[in-house]
Amino acid sequence: MSTQAIAFDWLPQEVMENIAFFAATTTDVGPPSDLLPLLLSCRSIYRALSLDTNLHLCARIFKYKFDLSAAVRRLGQQVATPDVLSKELRKRFVYLKRIRARTDSQICAPDTPNWPIISELLWLAYLMMLENDGKNVKQLREYAGMEQWLMEYWFNDEGASLASKTLSEDEWPLDSEHNSLAMWLFWLFLRPDRFQRTERNYRTFVTVLKPTALAANKYNICHTPWEDFVPKSCLLEPTCVNHYSNSYQLTPPTMAVPAILSYLSLVGPLVGLTRVVFKGPHTPNSFPSSLNQSLEWEADWQRCMNLAENPLTSQFSGAYKVGSLQGVWEGVFTYTEFTTYAALLSGRSPSVLHNCMVAQHRQTWKLREYHLTVSTGADGITDGTKSLSSGDPLKAFFPSGIRIHEHAGIVEVLEPGKMAPLFYRQPSACSAEAEGFKCPEIQDIIVVGEGHSAWGQFNVFGRIRPYDGFVSLLKEYVEGDRGQWLYRGYLVGSINGSLTGRWRDTLSLPGANGYEGCFVMSRRR
Repeated sequence: MSTQAIAFDWLPQEVMENIAFFAATTTDVGPPSDLLPLLLSCRSIYRALSLDTNLHLCARIFKYKFDLSAAVRRLGQQVATPDVLSKELRKRFVYLKRIRARTDSQICAPDTPNWPIISELLWLAYLMMLENDGKNVKQLREYAGMEQWLMEYWFNDEGASLASKTLSEDEWPLDSEHNSLAMWLFWLFLRPDRFQRTERNYRTFVTVLKPTALAANKYNICHTPWEDFVPKSCLLEPTCVNHYSNSYQLTPPTMAVPAILSYLSLVGPLVGLTRVVFKGPHTPNSFPSSLNQSLEWEADWQRCMNLAENPLTSQFSGAYKVGSLQGVWEGVFTYTEFTTYAALLSGRSPSVLHNCMVAQHRQTWKLREYHLTVSTGADGITDGTKSLSSGDPLKAFFPSGIRIHEHAGIVEVLEPGKMAPLFYRQPSACSAEAEGFKCPEIQDIIVVGEGHSAWGQFNVFGRIRPYDGFVSLLKEYVEGDRGQWLYRGYLVGSINGSLTGRWRDTLSLPGANGYEGCFVMSRRR
């Protein structure tokens, strides 16, 4: 045994652990490889500090290299035990090394992709980003090279998404769980300013993103029927995901929403005069830095949980942060030539979209959010407030003949056939009224507002679906024959997020494919 090893042997356990911790964390990113020479110095040190036996040391290393607060906030303190964190540390670096090696980003002929491994890899990366407070994204970007992995997955001719392969055969990209997660990751890592503005790159992005963003008849923006305000269950079976040594039933978000965001982020600033007046939606990488970045994705996490429930909850349970739509929003809506879209609906292949013109118009919304609450008194008895009925989906779920009167901080809603009106209040007014009661439960949320675009002035009103935060807004032009248009989508993120999805005409029946386009709105900064 060397003299140095004998000296270490006499050190107290806590001192040895501190030495091992600093050896393991000499770099912020990557596995604790600098710990290995210390462990190999002698058997007694290996027995005392081995990651197999010293779970407390493992937990300290995990907390240094990865974010933990969001997981504890969402899943409970049980995920932060040394045993759980030691297993999670090993698991993460196994997958991060696999991403770094580009093992699964491409198809290696004649083999097919290893779908079970890719599923676990993508779920881990996606959940890490939803829990990111600064450390997780560094591991994925700087050590694992997740951005390069995603570029190969989506845009390489042999990419494991099969997007380039299927499109080269004039077939539609697969709408699968793997591609949904990978598209969300592409959006979460997207840095439009890092992409070279070349014709080749433009066509590369358009080839993959454009069909997914524009083809509303092929790629839904929600997993439950958009025309149902209270669906019974999700159309997609949930996935059992192992996270922090526990199994969770989760439903991945749809592929269309991040495809629209990515398409308008990369393509919008590149075409026509749009680059002068609209720079694209706020990407996650442009969000202001904070110690609690993961709070931005609280609702997105809860949506994955809520959609896995059966039956679906009828309450507002975290998939939408109340008050989020209040304020001024700026963005664009796109549309294609009607003949082109009609050809798409008649069954034409993706090539019909490749060379079609996509027009964009800027628009501004000023929105106000109102809540209908059920208050519970000190005796535990609720006030018995009845909710607004679920109405016509083409009218943003408002019943026909409804009358809405907006006053200072209050909206009075009178539904035909009901004796008394319902009073919705803005968040600040709700808080003041709730004194002396327990926190009021929000039973319904409606949105009222106005805006303008190149087509003229319009009014906006709509509702928010409780279990998944699906936003449905009816846009009605004040003058002329511009008509009514239904906007449907999700708020992606929170205070810095974007409201995105698709608009459609209100003349086609709800169950039929209508004339649709994309939109994205970001909060005015």
